Amino acid sequence: METRNPRRWWILVVLCLSTLVLVVDSMALTVAVPSMTGDIGASAQDIQWILDSYILVFAGLLLTSGSLGDRFGRRKVMVVGLLLFGAASLAATVCTSPGEVIAARVTMGVGGALIMPSTLSLLITVFDEDERPRAMAAWGSVSMLGLVGSPVLGGVLIDHFSWHSIFFINVPVVVLAVLAALTLMPESKGPWQKPDPLGAILSAVGMTALIWWIIEIPQHGAFQGRSPVTLAVAVVALAGFVVWENVTPAPMVPLVLFKHRNFSGGSLSLTLVQIGNGGLLLVLTQYLQFVLGYSPVKAGLAFVPLAVAALLGNGAGAGLAAKIGNRLLILAGMLVMAGSFALLTTVDAHSGFTVPAVALGLLGLGAGLAMPAAVGALMSTIPEEKAGVGSALNDTIQQAGTALGIAILGSLLTSRFAAEMPADAPEQAKQSIGSALAAARGDAGLITAAREAFASSMSTTFTISAVGVLAAAVLATLVMRDTRPATGPAPTGETKEAGETGESEGTGEKTLAA
Repeated sequence: METRNPRRWWILVVLCLSTLVLVVDSMALTVAVPSMTGDIGASAQDIQWILDSYILVFAGLLLTSGSLGDRFGRRKVMVVGLLLFGAASLAATVCTSPGEVIAARVTMGVGGALIMPSTLSLLITVFDEDERPRAMAAWGSVSMLGLVGSPVLGGVLIDHFSWHSIFFINVPVVVLAVLAALTLMPESKGPWQKPDPLGAILSAVGMTALIWWIIEIPQHGAFQGRSPVTLAVAVVALAGFVVWENVTPAPMVPLVLFKHRNFSGGSLSLTLVQIGNGGLLLVLTQYLQFVLGYSPVKAGLAFVPLAVAALLGNGAGAGLAAKIGNRLLILAGMLVMAGSFALLTTVDAHSGFTVPAVALGLLGLGAGLAMPAAVGALMSTIPEEKAGVGSALNDTIQQAGTALGIAILGSLLTSRFAAEMPADAPEQAKQSIGSALAAARGDAGLITAAREAFASSMSTTFTISAVGVLAAAVLATLVMRDTRPATGPAPTGETKEAGETGESEGTGEKTLAA
C-alpha cells in the first residue's frame, strides 16, 4: 500500500526555496560590501560586524532551534524563521547606518537558524530511504545554483539599483515559501519531552564563543589579546554542554548519535571538506577580480562550470549510491575534489581562466557526487523524533568547519602574501592585494609583483585545501559503513555497528536511542 506523501515533491520545492533564500543572501552580500561601505559610511570594523553578526547568531542558535522544531513542529518553526528572515530583509532595505544593518543581520541570523535544521529534518521525514538520495541531490543542486548565481544576481542588481536591492530579493522568495509551506506541507514533530534550558544556554554560549574566536584569528591571532578568554569560554561552555547532555534524563541533543559510525564519520569528514572549501570563493573571487581584472558580474559567471558540474554530479550520484553504496561514492567524489584543488595549486598570475575553469568543473563534479551521499548516509542514522536536532548538530559542526576554514586559509593567504611581496614595497601594499593595487597608483612593477605574490600565496592555500579533502576521504572510507537491507526480521533496541558484530546495518538503525 502507498504510504508516501503524495505531495512530497511539492514539499521538496518548498524546502529548496527555504534553503535558497539563505544561500542567496549570504553570497550576494559579499558583492555589495564596496558600495555599502561608501553609502552608509561603514568602517572596516562595521563591515566585519555586518558580515560576522549573522554567522555568530546563526551558529549559536542552531542546536536550540533544531530541538524547538522537534518539540513544537518543524513546519511551524521553519515558517516562523522565514517570516523573521523576510521581515529583517525588508527592514534592511531602508537602513541608513551600519548599526541598523547589523541589527537587521542579527535578526536574519535568528531566522536562518530556525529555517536551516527544519528543512533537512523535514526532508528526511517526508522521503523514505529509497527516494531520499534523489531528494537530497535536488536539494543540494538548488543550494549550489544559489551559491554560484547569487553573486551574479547581486552584481546586476547593484549595477542597476543599489545595495539595498540584494536584501529585497529575499522578500518574494520568503512570501512564496511561506504560502507553499502552509498550503502543501504537513506538520511534523517528535514526541513531547521535558525542556532542557541549561543545554540550550550552554550550546548557544559555547558555539557563539567558538565561532567568534575563529573569526578573530586572522586579525588578533589565536592566542593573543582577548582570544584566549574567548576560547576559554567556548571550551568551558561546550565541555559543560557535553557533560550535562550525558547526565540529564531529557537531553536536548542525542550525543549517542556519535556512537554510530555513519553519523560520526559523515559529520567529521564533511567538516574537513568544509575547512578545505572554506576559503575557495573568497580566494578565487579575489584572483578573478584583482589578478585577471574581472568585474563582479563576470567573476560570478566564472563559477558557472562549478554549478553545471555539480548538477551533473548530483544527478549521477543519486543512481550510483544505490549501486555501489555511499562509502565508495563519497571516496570517489572526494578524490576528484582533492584533484581539483591540486590543479588549482598550479595557477599563477599568467595562467588566465582555463585552468581554474577545469578545476572548478572537477570540484563541482566531485562535490555533486560526494556531498549528498555523505549527508544522506549520516542523516539516515537519526531517529525521526530527533530529526530536527540531529540535523542541527550536523549543520553546527559543518558551520564551525566553514568558519575555521575561512580563518585558517584567510590567515595563511594574508601572511604568505606579505612574505612574497618585495621587501621594499610599502607596508600598506603588503596587507592585501586590494591594498597593494590601491597603493600602486599606476606603478606597473608593484602591480605585477602584487599579482604574482597573490597567485603564489593562493597556491599554498589550495595545497592545504587538497590535504583537508584527502583527509576527509580517508576518514569517510575507514569509519563509515554502507547500509544494506536486512534479510530477516528488523532488530529491536539499539543498532549494533556493522564491522563490530559482523552483521549488516539494516532497518534497525532508526531505533538508535536518544
